[in-house]
Amino acid sequence: MTMGKEPSILIIDDEEQMRRLLRNTLENEGYKVTLAENGAEAVRIAESSRFDLAILDLGLPDMDGIDVLKKLRTWIRYPIIILSARTDEKDIISALDAGANDYLSKPFRSGELIARVRTALRIFNSIDQTSAKFSFGPVIVDLEAHTVTKHNEPVKLTPTEFSLLALFVRNAGKVLTHAYLLQQVWGPKYDGESQYTRVYIGQLRKKLEHDPNNPKYFVTESGIGYRLSVEE
Repeated sequence: MTMGKEPSILIIDDEEQMRRLLRNTLENEGYKVTLAENGAEAVRIAESSRFDLAILDLGLPDMDGIDVLKKLRTWIRYPIIILSARTDEKDIISALDAGANDYLSKPFRSGELIARVRTALRIFNSIDQTSAKFSFGPVIVDLEAHTVTKHNEPVKLTPTEFSLLALFVRNAGKVLTHAYLLQQVWGPKYDGESQYTRVYIGQLRKKLEHDPNNPKYFVTESGIGYRLSVEE
């Protein structure tokens, strides 16, 4: 995001009323908005212009939103938030696995959308511009040194725990599915072994949360996976 300029957002939705609502909502918050009404137009615009974030509907007239998402993710690094009437867990998981940063169901509250947009932009820009150090609450993670501190005291993690934590740090704010976590940390042969993620998330909570039974940072997304929440 260029300093001194309002963030630029690409909205991809085939419903004219929804595009108008989204544009008005975001422009009132100081964002610059560009509209696309189908997948092909979205890809063309995204190729020729630079944005800070995209909001994508899955139900497009010319191609499935998941396919649009996959196309965009071949070169786009900035956050993509799915805004869709589809609420089935399979659709949500498919979108997250294809590279979406967040998923918001229609109908939605304008305040919640703005909050998700702000969080996604803040996290993306902080991670994109920082060194190997990342902090949330009293925890500081140094990815290069492979060290973790909490309240300035060292925290001892196993290699697997640190690998899992590093994956969350690199994807802070994004929902990571069970399948993605298993493949990235344990490998393809562990597909379906969701007990691994539950056990190790439990360990990270014990070591890094103030109250492991009421986690503030390692948040469960029921039936989908987990998110490292760093919202202020």
